[in-house]
Amino acid sequence: MSNLFDTVFSKSHFSVALLVLSVLLMGCQTSEEETNQSSDSEWITLFNGKDLDNWTPKFTGYDLGTNYNNTFRVEDGLLTVSYEEWDQFDGEFGHLFYNERAFSNYKIRAEYRFIGEQAPNGPGWAIRNNGLMLHSQDPNSMSKDQDFPTSIEVQLLGGNGEDPRSTANLCTPGTNVVMDGELFTPHCVNSNSKTYHGDQWVTVEVEVRGSDIVKHYVNGETVMDYTDPQYDKNDGRSKGLVDGDNLLIDNGYISIQAESHPTQFRKIEVLPLDE
Repeated sequence: MSNLFDTVFSKSHFSVALLVLSVLLMGCQTSEEETNQSSDSEWITLFNGKDLDNWTPKFTGYDLGTNYNNTFRVEDGLLTVSYEEWDQFDGEFGHLFYNERAFSNYKIRAEYRFIGEQAPNGPGWAIRNNGLMLHSQDPNSMSKDQDFPTSIEVQLLGGNGEDPRSTANLCTPGTNVVMDGELFTPHCVNSNSKTYHGDQWVTVEVEVRGSDIVKHYVNGETVMDYTDPQYDKNDGRSKGLVDGDNLLIDNGYISIQAESHPTQFRKIEVLPLDE
């Protein structure tokens, strides 16, 4: 009788334990779902799909605010870099800055595609080429004839239909980074992403942690990371931006490019992260 009682009692306690564990697991799952939903709701939409409010253009050779040849425009709800009104390209590199605020710790997510043909006389390297300029200098501090803002560029590239060509690469106008523990000074380096040919939409996401670490993702896959974004004191574009001996860049503005090839963005959004 005692053994039977002990068995029943043990089974009863086991059932109660299972019930308690199930409730706890359900609570954790609910909490995780709520956290994810909360995170999604905290994304800030930089492009509203209607107009270029809160965005300011800057083209080489022109004053801040001049939208040269109506290059940056909204067409069918898409932020479009258009060269329809250009006769030819002659070094008028353009950037469209989100002007509301600078960012430090955040994720940025953009959906882009390349369309049409490059503007006549556009440089060969700029075919199907755009970029997200992060940790950028204030556009008000750019000189009239400056080509690129001092920034960390997440270079966006499209394939030519045949050859491999990565995207979400790194370029460093006026800057350097640390890769594999060493200062990296070449201007550009390729990621390990796949090649995306044609006019397909591609999602690029970048996690920026101030002056600590930057990670690039393409369609959900990690393709590159590096640390210590910093000014290149040997580059003239950084003149006046360096604060004493501290070269690290821990915040800045965001812009997209106009480098001679038509491009469209259907989403650009930022998720601020904890400091």
